[in-house]
Amino acid sequence: MSHSDKPEKPTHTKADAPESAGPDKAAERAARQERNRADRSARQAANKAARAERKQQREGSAAEPLEKRAKAGQGRVQATPPSRTPPFNILAVAQSGRLERQAALLAASFRHSAPDFPGRLIVAEPQPTGAWEGRDVRMSPEGRAALTALGAEIVPLHARVFGQSYPYGNKIEALSLLPAGEPFLFLDSDTLVTGRLDAVPFDFARPTASMRREGTWPKPPLYGPGFEAIWSSLHDRFGLDFESSLDLSQPDEHWERYLYFNAGWFCGADPTEFGRRFLAWSREVRDNPGEALAAQELEPWLDQIVLPLVIHSLGGGRPGPELDGMDGDVTWHYRKLSLLYATAPDSAARTIAALADLPELAPMMAEWPAWQQLVRGGDGARLIRPMFNRARLPATEQPIRHALKAESLWLD
Repeated sequence: MSHSDKPEKPTHTKADAPESAGPDKAAERAARQERNRADRSARQAANKAARAERKQQREGSAAEPLEKRAKAGQGRVQATPPSRTPPFNILAVAQSGRLERQAALLAASFRHSAPDFPGRLIVAEPQPTGAWEGRDVRMSPEGRAALTALGAEIVPLHARVFGQSYPYGNKIEALSLLPAGEPFLFLDSDTLVTGRLDAVPFDFARPTASMRREGTWPKPPLYGPGFEAIWSSLHDRFGLDFESSLDLSQPDEHWERYLYFNAGWFCGADPTEFGRRFLAWSREVRDNPGEALAAQELEPWLDQIVLPLVIHSLGGGRPGPELDGMDGDVTWHYRKLSLLYATAPDSAARTIAALADLPELAPMMAEWPAWQQLVRGGDGARLIRPMFNRARLPATEQPIRHALKAESLWLD
């Protein structure tokens, strides 16, 4: 399953629990539907007003330079120099085992590739409380020492909603740890920074996320509902304008027509409001999927189901070409070291080679077999890299997995 931070799709299914058709249940259902319709109408009205206000602000901002030039007596329109991306904070999540090794590699690559970055790298560490109670996934002393030495700030995360029942929910709840009102970028721990992140022209007022994804969700059943019915039901539930989220260059019922991201990276202007919606709406979808989602698996896709709804609600959408460096020459979400050597740009291969002997990484990487064989032992560059033409990779990840497994090079 290419271009996603998700594991193989589970094969288990949930038993259906048919609802009683008695009069009391029918009345309750009708009342609930009426309340939902009223809530959706209110949210739609609020979002419409917010969009109108944002549009007015954009138009006012665009007109201001022209007015200033006119007052100054300038007879021609001059190009306005591009503004520098404002400082922002980076958030990642790490816990014991593979994730702490990946987070240390993320921090090392970040320091190597963006040494003058003005913001903070904040690493959220789940604590054995709340939704993680009974399971301690805190990092090893070696992992904490490496991250601290590499300039990361480790902040405890006390998850309340997801925790061990849905570990991908860590990224949702961790947004509450960031300073309110300050722009942010979330990166999965299995991300390599290969370029100047502070030079990427993010427009944080227009949230967006990674488009390096496949059509992993939904999987419409044979007799419906289809893609449009499923996605429109989710937009309706939260009072969002569905039509404006569509990519009209794609045909009806093709998965790319509908707003869908990989949650490997996403950004926004205010982590507090972004996180509040992300958490509330994810919990709502989990606890009350609704008829359109009755045949759909929500795990492990829940964060990627709700992420486009949050981004769309905040005036965001698909990233433009100015962000091509994300999932390109500035960052690379590799997921497994084997896949990095198979699919990543040359900038990623050069970066990881530069970090191979970094002393801050050595103590914890000594226990990572994939690192020792592929990076230190050279099998990644010597064996995997020549196996694939990165200009003509397969459309899906499955053939790459098969090829690596056949050569005993599928390493985690």
